[in-house]
Amino acid sequence: MIVALIVACEVGFWVLLALGLAVRYLLKWRRTSVALLLCEPLLELVLFTVTAIDLRGGAEPGWEHGLAAIYIGFTVGYGHYTIRWLDGHAAHRLAGGPPPPKPPRYGMARARHEGRLWLRTVVMAAVACALLQAAVWYVGDGNTSSLRATQFAALRIVGIHGLIALTYAIWPKKAPAGHEERHERRERSAFAARDPKDIPDRLVGRPGEDEEQVR
Repeated sequence: MIVALIVACEVGFWVLLALGLAVRYLLKWRRTSVALLLCEPLLELVLFTVTAIDLRGGAEPGWEHGLAAIYIGFTVGYGHYTIRWLDGHAAHRLAGGPPPPKPPRYGMARARHEGRLWLRTVVMAAVACALLQAAVWYVGDGNTSSLRATQFAALRIVGIHGLIALTYAIWPKKAPAGHEERHERRERSAFAARDPKDIPDRLVGRPGEDEEQVR
């Protein structure tokens, strides 16, 4: 039952997210969109409640209870990030907004980006471990080995992700030749129209007859 509920919560998350973004950018119903997106935490609350009731009813703690804790932790750590990322793409695709900025790919900027993602993983593991510890205390003298194993698994995920993120700081990925020049050209082209002297003559056109006479 717990596994089926986790799948249902995952499906419900994406359904609510798709409906919320469609209502916001296609129908322009912003308040309705906010209401739909605010329903997302209710899914985790339902999962948490059902898991607690299942354990209280005498169910032996198993891997599915640990998976429920991991799922709730992941939603807390990465849920807002996922919604914001998809919101930027929906605004671009459905409402004609600017394309969302891409994450940095090179140098220390990439290392900082990976570090921020790792912090989200830390939040995920902290929430999961806290819920699992509460479940251990809740069960009491019962068999809690699977819950402890899930706690250690969450800590291993943090450690592995941390090592991966650290490699980007120790060995920063170098940009290919010409990357900086292309980036600078894009920045100059974006601001060129702000200064009339930077506008190419071919975009302005040749001077008219009246202007030639004035000269």
